[in-house]
Amino acid sequence: MSKTITLSPVTRIEGHLGIKVEVEDGKVARAQVSGEMFRGFENLLRGRDPLDAQYITQRICGVCPLDHGIASVLAQDMAYQLTPPDNGRIVRNLMQAANFIASHITHFYLLSALDFVDVAMITEYQGKDHALLDLQAWVKSQLASRQVYPAAPFLPRFNTKYLADKDANFGALKHYLDALDIRAQAQKMAALFAGKVPHAASLVPGGVTVKVTSLNLSQYGTLLEQVRDFIDQAYLPDVLAVAAAFPEYFSLGRGCGNFLSYGAFPESREAGSKFLAGGAQIKGQWQPVDPDAVTEEVGQSRFSSGTGLKPFDGETVAAPEKKGAYSWLKAPRYRGEPMEVGPLARTLAAYQDGHNVELKTAVDNLLKTLGRPATDLLSVMGRHAARAVECKLVADRCVVWLDQLKPDAPSFKDFSIPDAGRGCGLTEAARGALGHWLEIKDRKISNYQCVVPTTWNCSPRDDRGVPGPVEQALIGVAVADAENPMEVARVVRSFDPCLACAVH
Repeated sequence: MSKTITLSPVTRIEGHLGIKVEVEDGKVARAQVSGEMFRGFENLLRGRDPLDAQYITQRICGVCPLDHGIASVLAQDMAYQLTPPDNGRIVRNLMQAANFIASHITHFYLLSALDFVDVAMITEYQGKDHALLDLQAWVKSQLASRQVYPAAPFLPRFNTKYLADKDANFGALKHYLDALDIRAQAQKMAALFAGKVPHAASLVPGGVTVKVTSLNLSQYGTLLEQVRDFIDQAYLPDVLAVAAAFPEYFSLGRGCGNFLSYGAFPESREAGSKFLAGGAQIKGQWQPVDPDAVTEEVGQSRFSSGTGLKPFDGETVAAPEKKGAYSWLKAPRYRGEPMEVGPLARTLAAYQDGHNVELKTAVDNLLKTLGRPATDLLSVMGRHAARAVECKLVADRCVVWLDQLKPDAPSFKDFSIPDAGRGCGLTEAARGALGHWLEIKDRKISNYQCVVPTTWNCSPRDDRGVPGPVEQALIGVAVADAENPMEVARVVRSFDPCLACAVH
């Protein structure tokens, strides 16, 4: 006998995501992932000055605005035939890296760690840490008032297995509180060059408008050291503790098995110089990325036309009453295949590429510490581990980039907008492969399409009925209690969904 479980909206993610699973014999047999709202950013851009694009598209998401801004200026760089000077390229890297760090730390502590950490155990705390004592008093008062469920930021609390080790729980909860300050430090790092965060003011085609000075270099470096210390002393150990306590999650949520990364953080003006290399894996075979292989299908999406189109030709025509449609997300495909994107895809692509010695060594050391083969990374816990390792590597690389900057050297190149042109800006957001496709006619935007990470991961079935990556990751997951489907929530949150981006 089958049972349908609906989680809508899924909490502790960005945006409005609905999950519906059919459970048969205790396991998920079918899954449906739905984006539950429409925004229409692509339509807002038509007819506007191209220089509006990097500012408007940052409003797609308050979590990863810098990534959208960079994708937009990369598209314009191509359309205007611009190559930023070294300072401009490096400052973009430092802003984007700070955004990555803030996002990864936010995802683990504020969004996903609470799937594994027992918040209620704080009532048993007998130590002297003032922050934990304050948390203990608050939790006790909420429990006594019976208001914990509507009031707590720790929802949902399912009747399920959590970390049994008290010290590990208390440590993770202390780091949860610390993470609020650390993510703010990372945001400040970005703001030193962005002007403000979210929604950077300094991003322009040809580089950045901010002047590199000894002062902002020093300020960035000081904040960076605090962030790196937290990653080394808290983030990585906590991920390893959770991994040790929940080994079963190395075999759950494997997904579609195809991976896509555009790569990020160019190390020079030369193509192919990215610190995180790109690549596409289809059915076990890696290949260089071909932007022309990206299409979007809308057979079961709430759009009336444009199925199978490449982004340069893409359309965004809403059809809320479309029969058979169940999501406001399109279904991106690469050579017709669903693709998982994100830190795991980037880690696999860079590991396969081999030029990033630091990453290869870090992954090898991680696998040795975990005592697991590389294939176990294709899982819920593998996504968390890959995200943490990437966070450390990117933060450490920022030290190198800071040293490469030259105070008072040019940070951008002047340009003029052509009467006609087109460009695609391919980069990586914290959550995965991000592409902006821009076409200009009569010096105005004639078409603009964004294909974003969560649209890849949380895509609905395509025109052939093939499920998207998260839908496939849910199939076969055992659900011990249909009234407490924590297993489903853990799989979904391991992808770090951002529906604000996905429905843009």
